[in-house]
Amino acid sequence: MKNAGTKTPTKPRTSPPKIAPVQPQQLPDQEPPYHVILYDDDEHTYEYVIEMLQGIFGYPLEKGFQLAKEVDQSGRVIVATVHKELAELRQEQIQDFGPDPRLPKCKGSMSASIEPAE
Repeated sequence: MKNAGTKTPTKPRTSPPKIAPVQPQQLPDQEPPYHVILYDDDEHTYEYVIEMLQGIFGYPLEKGFQLAKEVDQSGRVIVATVHKELAELRQEQIQDFGPDPRLPKCKGSMSASIEPAE
């Protein structure tokens, strides 16, 4: 135990303190992107597709209409390109969106899939 009244002399530093070399930071590997693909059918209206895209993706009316038109004309459309986990979630949300209330013959949601983006 030291006596409170005594100071221990310190030696003056003769060389700069050693600093560890800076290591280059490793960036986390980016997850590969996946496309979320929506498929056309004759059991859903443009209004349904637009509302679904607004509800799930937050797309404005104009973008929803453009995508609805494209899926109607080509049979499929890429509605998003995101990392795999989010793509799987969006696919599930599309498939769980429910039937189009405007068409009595509509029995369920639209179909969607995911695929790796190139």
